[in-house]
Amino acid sequence: MIQSRTLAECDPQVDEIIKKEILRQQETLTLIPSENYASKAVLKAQGSLFTNKYAEGYPGKRYYRGCQWIDEIEKLAIERAKKLFKAEYVNVQVHSGTQANIVVYQALLNPGDTIFSLNLSHGGHLSHGKKGTFPYKYHRIVNYGVDRETEQFDYDEIRRLARKYRPHLIIVGASAYPRLIEFKPWRKIADEVGAYLLVDAAHIIGLIAAGFHPDPIPYADVVTATTQKTLRGPRGGLILCKKDFSDKIDKAVFPGTQGGPFIHIIAAKAVCFKEATEPEFKDYQHQIILNSKALANTLIEEGFRLVTGGTDNHLILADLSHLEITGERAAFLLEEAGIITNKNCIPFDPQPPSITSGIRLGTPALTTRGMKEPQLEIIGKWISEILHKPDKKNLRKSIKEKVKKLCQDFPIYKDL
Repeated sequence: MIQSRTLAECDPQVDEIIKKEILRQQETLTLIPSENYASKAVLKAQGSLFTNKYAEGYPGKRYYRGCQWIDEIEKLAIERAKKLFKAEYVNVQVHSGTQANIVVYQALLNPGDTIFSLNLSHGGHLSHGKKGTFPYKYHRIVNYGVDRETEQFDYDEIRRLARKYRPHLIIVGASAYPRLIEFKPWRKIADEVGAYLLVDAAHIIGLIAAGFHPDPIPYADVVTATTQKTLRGPRGGLILCKKDFSDKIDKAVFPGTQGGPFIHIIAAKAVCFKEATEPEFKDYQHQIILNSKALANTLIEEGFRLVTGGTDNHLILADLSHLEITGERAAFLLEEAGIITNKNCIPFDPQPPSITSGIRLGTPALTTRGMKEPQLEIIGKWISEILHKPDKKNLRKSIKEKVKKLCQDFPIYKDL
């Protein structure tokens, strides 16, 4: 029977590619702030037989039979998330952070309504209304940015723009903003112009859960997040909201934007919510920040200019303009040495998004491996060496061997 065959027996080609990816992850340093390593418990739940089951609807209101244990696992995930985040209502069915945002637009807005969101080149996200996306097609998108000098939010200017454009929905949240965000000023602005307030906490949700970032729950109408970044769970989405919006949110998820939920992913989400309540998780999130600051300080000492001058969270945005090297080329050179980053726009970037003047660096994945400040300082110096000497291919080859040795000392999974 085909069901009893191992992957290697059934499809050796796919099995071989997976083995190569395991090796790549084990032997390279992941500094992309949106990536992390899920625990073996999360992986086991995600690979469970729940993947076989359809379950359109919600617990107690399914369109398929055989959902007794599906209801149990979804209710468990919901209750754990409500307790973890002190949220009135939770939807765990959404497949991603982008879909979670689209759900909010469908639930709270009408076509043509105005969305007020952070400019992509200033740290915003595609799903907040970039040209070519779903919200851009159906809504009026108005952007705010950061101050040219501080590269942080200028609330007087944001308030002025909000009064001018009278948005129906304000989005606060970013994929490349290295500072803490206080949510009370955003609530005041939203109330002043009669707008809903959506907090996209995809990047910082783990820091929020552990108490190392201001909590948006008391101020936001809806909070969206992903479960795979700082939360260190499976790839998936999450919506937290006030109970007043629960019916609209649930209907916008199903049948609004999807059919059957991925129950195996919901099971893995339940596991990651439990992991996030354990004392080790708080220590882990604290170490993420310590590592981020150690890397930032090292890069500053090495002569790099960091956007906003540093970091308060899990990520760093480095401006490479002084090196006369683009973000695209820098990411390529670093990958040759086994250091995985991503090119990223900086505020007021003269380069297009396909090239960029910056790179984005993050510490969640390296912290999961057990690395601390001394290792991040070493990595920061390697980054500096590589980018200050972009023509030295032998240097990158030499550092790659050092990277492999460091990775061996801090394995991801010891028996994969």
